[in-house]
Amino acid sequence: MSGKTVHGAIILLVIGNALALISDVFVKLLEPEAPVFQFAFLRSLITLLLLLPLAKQVSRRHLFTGLKIHALRAHIQLGGILCMVVALGNLPLATANAVFYAAPILVMVLAAALFRERLTLLSTGAVVSGFLGIVVILRPVEFNWAAIAALGAALALALAAVLVRRLPAEQSTVHKLFLNYLLLLPMAGALALWEGAPMDFSMLTSALGSALFILGYNVTVLLAYRQVDANQVTSAEYTGLIWAVCIGWIGFSEVPDLWFVAGSLMIVVPLLMIGWRHRTIRQPSTDSKRNCQVAA
Repeated sequence: MSGKTVHGAIILLVIGNALALISDVFVKLLEPEAPVFQFAFLRSLITLLLLLPLAKQVSRRHLFTGLKIHALRAHIQLGGILCMVVALGNLPLATANAVFYAAPILVMVLAAALFRERLTLLSTGAVVSGFLGIVVILRPVEFNWAAIAALGAALALALAAVLVRRLPAEQSTVHKLFLNYLLLLPMAGALALWEGAPMDFSMLTSALGSALFILGYNVTVLLAYRQVDANQVTSAEYTGLIWAVCIGWIGFSEVPDLWFVAGSLMIVVPLLMIGWRHRTIRQPSTDSKRNCQVAA
């Protein structure tokens, strides 16, 4: 399955989001007192090792091009991994993932602030609705460090996404991933040493599983968006929330309440409307182009 058709790309994204949820499950299965910094180091190291067979796609000529922006993104993503571990360890699987889906909303806000992109009435409504949706899901009485960590993970995802456009175009996706994990490894190792926890080899399984399945997600996203316009298929990304509810219900006996359903809809529905709006705007121009080709 190459993702060259819209249906193929949608199937890839559905599978990819399921793989991402399995990665989250490996994190959630960690012991409550598991050393967080040590886990982040092990997962990053294993991810780097998994990328080694693809080292031929790393350009020697442009090996360290854009080093500063790569380093900034790497350390932002390290912070995101740490926040994600805390959130998944203390929040229901579906609740944590619902907050993670605030990332696209934060991307819109950051793009407007950093790159002066204009927010339309619909995108502004999505930002407001998404923020209120997070409040509904977490509710002030349940707002704790785990909730803050989930928001931190969403912010890290958004910052990393916004900074992608600053990365050198001449570097492949594998090159960018390789540099990302290579540059965050020293800080992750230093934090693990500062944590001072004895080496916990029981975490290797969780670290390997999490790294492997999140790489699988990255591959499916790469294949899906390589041939198809993002606005045609991006709504399939939100099937991850369905996977989170199902796996949380079956595997962890986490039954979602009405607050969760209402808040999730407040986050997801406006984003789906934006995607639908982009598709309808693009469609007339595409149809016109096809008509011209027929006339010619």
